[in-house]
Amino acid sequence: MITGDLKSKVDAIWNAMWTGGLSNPQTVMEQLTLLLFLKGLDDAQTLAERQARARGTALERDLFPDQLDGIAIHDENGEKIADGRSYADLRWPRFVALPAAEMQEAAQNHLIPFLRRLGSDGAPLRKHMASARYEIPTGRLLSKVVDLISDLPMKQRDTKGDLYEYMLSKVAAAGQNGQFRTPRHIINLMVAMTEPRRDDFICDPACGTAGFLVAAADYLRAHDADAWTNTEARQHIESRMFHGHDFDGTMLRLGAMNMALHGFEDASIVYRDSLTQEHGDEAEAYSLILANPPFAGSLDAEAVAKDLTRIVNTRKTELLFLALFLRLLKRGGRAAVVVPDGVLFSSNKAHKEVRRMLVEDQQLQGVVKLPAGVFRPYAGVSTAILLFQRTDSGGTEGVWFYDLHADGLSLDDKRNLLVSEDKLGPWAELSEDEAKLNDLPDALARWQEREGAEKDNPRTARSFVVPKEEIAAAGYDLSLNRYREIEHDAVEHEPPTEILSRLREMERDIFDGLEELEKMLAEDNTNVAAE
Repeated sequence: MITGDLKSKVDAIWNAMWTGGLSNPQTVMEQLTLLLFLKGLDDAQTLAERQARARGTALERDLFPDQLDGIAIHDENGEKIADGRSYADLRWPRFVALPAAEMQEAAQNHLIPFLRRLGSDGAPLRKHMASARYEIPTGRLLSKVVDLISDLPMKQRDTKGDLYEYMLSKVAAAGQNGQFRTPRHIINLMVAMTEPRRDDFICDPACGTAGFLVAAADYLRAHDADAWTNTEARQHIESRMFHGHDFDGTMLRLGAMNMALHGFEDASIVYRDSLTQEHGDEAEAYSLILANPPFAGSLDAEAVAKDLTRIVNTRKTELLFLALFLRLLKRGGRAAVVVPDGVLFSSNKAHKEVRRMLVEDQQLQGVVKLPAGVFRPYAGVSTAILLFQRTDSGGTEGVWFYDLHADGLSLDDKRNLLVSEDKLGPWAELSEDEAKLNDLPDALARWQEREGAEKDNPRTARSFVVPKEEIAAAGYDLSLNRYREIEHDAVEHEPPTEILSRLREMERDIFDGLEELEKMLAEDNTNVAAE
């Protein structure tokens, strides 16, 4: 969560960069990200060293070996004064302590080559770092920015994503391009509902900063810690499990760095325009898809990947993404994805066909209706989470619906906390009053009972199950309000004869009152005339 204090600190760094000569917001964000990444690497190295000491084992990998990088250092006259700089000079405490001019030399000549050596040969991280550039113009500015970054709280995993989110909000084009971060507690709900397993192949085809992939890794750490002690499982998790696609170079670099900071330097974060490129090499490759893709209207017909239009003949991006998810999933693979409300009820032929496919050809399991303010301040559109499994042979018996009213934050542009930060998300233990402000734990608990007690819920409840036959008869409408029943309080009315009798009595009283008033006025007029 971006707090006022964290915002003010990031604003101070941003303003320093701006006044120091970097006027392009995209450039500012890229330079800040490189420095944050360097600091994060040092934090990760420090943690690994501490854990190795506690276990009494050797350090598995030294990111900052005390050896020269082979890039010669020259003085102001061009004379070589050293054969290279030690990688250890880039550890954050040593880097921060360098004089401004030496810090600038280290960043200008040694930082990017150091970052490019991270990850294995051919790993996406190395590829994305190939296009990275250091562009801070002076050592004085660098020194000031580094001091300000040192004051940022970076210990918690999610803080890094929060920083990315806030920096993105300061880039003018970010909101227009749909490049905004899904709130972590909503991501955690979707991850918890799909329960990632150690043998999964997980993909986000519009990954941005890789928030869904990081959350899936965190879920595994918390729920299957033994996977990291099993050599085969750990190798799969760290090298083959996570896949992210995006068509924005900056987002790819951010996503790759975010995964590296969480211990996944070899995660496959790659360039792919998911709706326009054919997917033959990735068809049926993944067992779990987690995504909140950008929905930007319609594409040109000739630009759409043909293997997607064979699934559904449309140019609408929200439908093309659903076709993409079905294309990428293995049989038996599952998905939790965010869609705009129109997907649920639009009467357009293509919309109805996609819904029919999910219900009849695949196994549609659940629909979670989200409040409209969840993605503010970026967008106020109403959305829902679809949960389904690819079967190619049907299997939908009933669809579980849940009406999520509150997520723990205000639903306006400010998105202020309504519960403490540790009470956000689907695993929070809440008091009765707090539960009214955060529906996520309730949603997860009810989801886990969808094959049991939830089937007996009345249509007036927060959640209920609707049989497939009823959904088909309704034209595959998936809007919750289509099936909800409104509970009205019983009101007892008097018999009409009694009501009429009382009206007549009231009418007589009114006439009697008028006659009395006329008499009084007549007497007054007589008295006035006599005087």
